[in-house]
Amino acid sequence: MQMWNTFKTGILLAGLTGLFVVIGGLLGGQFGMIIALVFAVAMNMGAWWFSDKLALKMSGAREVTPEEAPELHEMVANLSLRAEIPKPRVYVIETDTPNAFATGRDPAHGAVAVTTGIERLLTRDELAGVIAHELAHIKHRDTLISSIAASIAGAVTMIADMAMWSMIFSSFSSDDGEESGGLAEMFSGVLMMVLAPIAAMIIQMAISRSREYLADEGGANILGDALPLASALEKLEWAAGRVPMQASPATSHLYIINPLVGGFGNLFRTHPQTEERIARLRAMASRNPMMA
Repeated sequence: MQMWNTFKTGILLAGLTGLFVVIGGLLGGQFGMIIALVFAVAMNMGAWWFSDKLALKMSGAREVTPEEAPELHEMVANLSLRAEIPKPRVYVIETDTPNAFATGRDPAHGAVAVTTGIERLLTRDELAGVIAHELAHIKHRDTLISSIAASIAGAVTMIADMAMWSMIFSSFSSDDGEESGGLAEMFSGVLMMVLAPIAAMIIQMAISRSREYLADEGGANILGDALPLASALEKLEWAAGRVPMQASPATSHLYIINPLVGGFGNLFRTHPQTEERIARLRAMASRNPMMA
């Protein structure tokens, strides 16, 4: 299952990049494709360097020292050893909403942020399951992958919007003799420009869901027990609709449970259905007696 999710993520990222390049080609031909590719590389580098700082700043996270939060630091340190990654920096978000996220472009620059609400809601074992899930994200470089996907999807939307308006304005200035063909070309182009951002968003959400499944599985393996994380997810899902969190849509995909509750279809969800995640973890525990 882990290999399949990794392979699927690679295919989806390739598809998202390809869609971006195709949009560039429609806008400016071969030169437009080259510009789009260069733009994609530049955005990915920006996401690689700055996504962690932006996520922590936007969430209002505050770094805490081992003296301020000794038990939390000890837990993160012990689980980092089991995950075989450097101990990430530890942050706390002052909010009653129970949640957590990880960020960092690679394991050497990782950070884990938990809310004050999650420390009050979960047992020690359940919190360890959540921390292990976040460490799995860091180990798999998921925040980098998610940032790249979000950057490319956003660029697809921006370029498609530019291309659509360009085509509309150019059609108004065309000769009357070319009106019929120009209108048909404009209609097909506008249709493509409308569908491309939707396709980009669907691919981005699919990547995000795949990485959540991987982090659930990886976190269970780090902890050596799948059931505490399953129990934690059950509590966090229950609390998500009862204690609203002021979170930015730009960072909502990072949290273990999406803090923005809404009636979106499965294609547009940043996270898999929590019930499915819990079922997979419990099935994982039942298959492995050491995790039961």
